[in-house]
Amino acid sequence: MTLTPLVYWAQRHEEIYLRVELTDAQVTRGHGAKGQNEYEFRLEFLSPVKPEVSHKSTQRQVNITVRKEQRGWWERLTVQERKPVFLAPDFDRWLDESDAEMEIREKEEKRNKLKALRQKEEGFVSLKTGFLFVYNLVQFLGFSWIFVNMTVRLFIFGQDSLYDTFHTISDVMFFCQILAAVEVLNAAFGVVRTAVVPTLIQVVGRNFILFIIFGSLEEMHHQPVVFFVFYLWSAIEIFRYPFYMLGCFDTEWKTLTWLRYTIWIPLYPLGVLAEAVAVIQSIPIFYETKLFSIPLPKAIGTSISFSYILHLYLVLMFLGLFINFRHLYKQRKRRFRTKKRKAN
Repeated sequence: MTLTPLVYWAQRHEEIYLRVELTDAQVTRGHGAKGQNEYEFRLEFLSPVKPEVSHKSTQRQVNITVRKEQRGWWERLTVQERKPVFLAPDFDRWLDESDAEMEIREKEEKRNKLKALRQKEEGFVSLKTGFLFVYNLVQFLGFSWIFVNMTVRLFIFGQDSLYDTFHTISDVMFFCQILAAVEVLNAAFGVVRTAVVPTLIQVVGRNFILFIIFGSLEEMHHQPVVFFVFYLWSAIEIFRYPFYMLGCFDTEWKTLTWLRYTIWIPLYPLGVLAEAVAVIQSIPIFYETKLFSIPLPKAIGTSISFSYILHLYLVLMFLGLFINFRHLYKQRKRRFRTKKRKAN
């Protein structure tokens, strides 16, 4: 004998919700008020409904959703005024018409807020992408000009080009290295996902060499070490910045990716070594000229030479080399390990 389960109902302007009290339901069988049996029920709705019906069974009940053919509020569920004995309101989901309309307005407001937030985020992402692309493009053009200019001059003038690098290249290098401070701000404020400390070490370290060691000492302007420092810096950056440019649009060129994560392995230590040579060459000059010396009280009657600070800076340089080399190696390992997993 087929039994009738308990059915609870509620409505919205576009849907009817039915909750059938059956546990462990399987097609027409389930465990209801009369135990494990076959259960069925029939309802003649007040108004037409769409033929598509969605349902979901849980261990405790069967949830059925029926869509109304026309949007509206029904005064009752069935054609007959007297409701079936097995049917009862689902007070967990029950709303009157005014509450249902308020629910619709709240959902609409929520959708509008989410849409506005999404548009705002998309606008921010577009602005951020444009900003990062332009920044990396400017840096790429700057360092490319430096690299090409130095290469051409080396082929044309030979060794003579080593001695006038500062006068021919320094203006563009000053511009690029001052602009590189933006990378520290980008890391600090989360514009790009990268560690702040390694970025800060590189930017501050380069600007120290450029402005203090080279820029403040005219005796250093004609030293060949300037050529090697500038050339090694630009050789790294002409691969790094175009890689970031493509990354702005989720695009990758495999050869460029490999170069970006590999070329630094020989060039970065060589660059730090060239910087260290420049510092060592500047130490006697700072000692003789007393430039940037730190005055002490008159009672002591002397000052601390900036050359002593440079000795300490040499130690910090190689500590920074270790930190950045470790950071770059982890980046490279993570990048190619991820690509290998995707390939598998």
